[in-house]
Amino acid sequence: MILRHVTIDCANPYELGTFWSTVTGWPLSGEDAPGDPEVLVEAPSPLPGMLFIRVPEGKTVKNRIHFDWMPTERTRDEEVERVIGLGAKLYEDHRTAEGLGWVTLLDPEGNEFCVERSKGERGL
Repeated sequence: MILRHVTIDCANPYELGTFWSTVTGWPLSGEDAPGDPEVLVEAPSPLPGMLFIRVPEGKTVKNRIHFDWMPTERTRDEEVERVIGLGAKLYEDHRTAEGLGWVTLLDPEGNEFCVERSKGERGL
């Protein structure tokens, strides 16, 4: 079995898909356009794509599943600032004085996701 997509319910698939496309650097499907009821962010193989689907109800509680991202081209703190600049909001800051920890952010529709330290910061 292969995990093909991670599906995210949302109010505006194109806007949220565009946000995540910008965050990840992965393209939107060439078949998608503003106003579409679903939008696919195409991940590089073998990763699953991110499929955004319009639903009528809004988010009301904490996510039961969320993304943990590890930057590849920046430090954790640089990535947090970059993503906030793209429209994310700071939710919980779990960084420590020793430089450990992670940051929990909210995407434009309030879905939680975390940014961890990069491999370089972990000494890997």
